[in-house]
Amino acid sequence: MENLSSFWGPVTSTHEWCELNYVHSSYIAEFFNTISNVPCILLALIGLVNSLKYRFEKRFSVLHLSNMILGIGSMIYHATLQRLQQQGDETPMVWEMLLYIYILYSPDWHYRSTMPTFLFLYGAAFAVAHSQVRFNLGFKVHYGLLCLLCIPRMYKYYIHTEDRAAKRLAKLYVATLVTATICWLADRLFCKDISLWHFNPQGHALWHVLMGFNSYFANTFLMFCRAQQRGWNPKVKHFLGMFPYVNIQKPKAQ
Repeated sequence: MENLSSFWGPVTSTHEWCELNYVHSSYIAEFFNTISNVPCILLALIGLVNSLKYRFEKRFSVLHLSNMILGIGSMIYHATLQRLQQQGDETPMVWEMLLYIYILYSPDWHYRSTMPTFLFLYGAAFAVAHSQVRFNLGFKVHYGLLCLLCIPRMYKYYIHTEDRAAKRLAKLYVATLVTATICWLADRLFCKDISLWHFNPQGHALWHVLMGFNSYFANTFLMFCRAQQRGWNPKVKHFLGMFPYVNIQKPKAQ
């Protein structure tokens, strides 16, 4: 039962997830959905350190930072279940996908300034529109379409990569994405049934954890592919024997 008072007041967000509110703390509406963002933030921090250490292009540092911002925004949203904080979660989701589109497609884009300019203006326009209109289903459709735009390019990178360790990263990316999506759908579609169970598997919290790893695998794979394009002799290594990262050797001229 919901036995603690709400510090943040009535719920104003358009969504509540399959977790009872304010069970563990009067300051955290959805406890597990909040703390499950921590792995995403930590993994993004590992990626950021690696990107800076090997002096990858700034786009990858920005990408890891965007993952961290998204995790923090999601924590605040699930802790408060307020409309403004929901925007702070959903708008960075769109910005992050625009950044993925740039990283995936820019190497073959002949007009260097047009793509980042268009994506920046698009992201700014979306942020303004999203602050005024509750898209709800429209947001999910829009976000899904942005994700679909990335798939053909990711597949192209995969089939042109011969390194087995790098291919394994791509496979882990797909596996975590599929598993996370199943958890998300189960939490949304079967919440009434799950609420009757003695144990809630916390499908949305699992989605957060899995998507944190999903982003980490995707980012590492893209860093490997970019290093190959630049002739940096990339190798997939492992931090603490668990977390893959890309080791590179730049020519002295670079």
